[in-house]
Amino acid sequence: MAKYITTVSWSRDGQSFTDNQYKRVHQWEFDSGQTIRASASPDIVPVPLSDPSAVDPEEAFVAALSSCHMLWFLSIAAEAGFVVEQYVDKATGILSKDEQDKQAITQVTLFPHVSYKYSDAPSVEEHHNIHELADEKCFIANSVKTKVEIESSMSNKPM
Repeated sequence: MAKYITTVSWSRDGQSFTDNQYKRVHQWEFDSGQTIRASASPDIVPVPLSDPSAVDPEEAFVAALSSCHMLWFLSIAAEAGFVVEQYVDKATGILSKDEQDKQAITQVTLFPHVSYKYSDAPSVEEHHNIHELADEKCFIANSVKTKVEIESSMSNKPM
């Protein structure tokens, strides 16, 4: 079993609070010591109470799913002997009402484009199978009820 620890902190810093007009900017600190500036999404809480330059929880959720999938994909591809040169995913998440009429990230679509070393590339079918296996193994995807779709593409780079 592994344990993951983060510290999320916010301070009022003298702002008004009970009128709900306080800034939502806060910090995420990870066990590595790295700190990330975070905020409510400006799609949910208007600027200046939110900060569009900060990471919001919805973006982080999508990024966590994408990152987990990518890491499993790379591991599976390496074990199969395929050389990945580059992996880029412009993932999207959809915030909408779920079956219980609650706001939720109801769908995340991954759009990974994988470039392989020309001489060590899988077939299109093998490429898609690696994505399917990565989706099955991703801890984050296995932990949420959000529908995760994968629309992948690939190319071969001559080396």
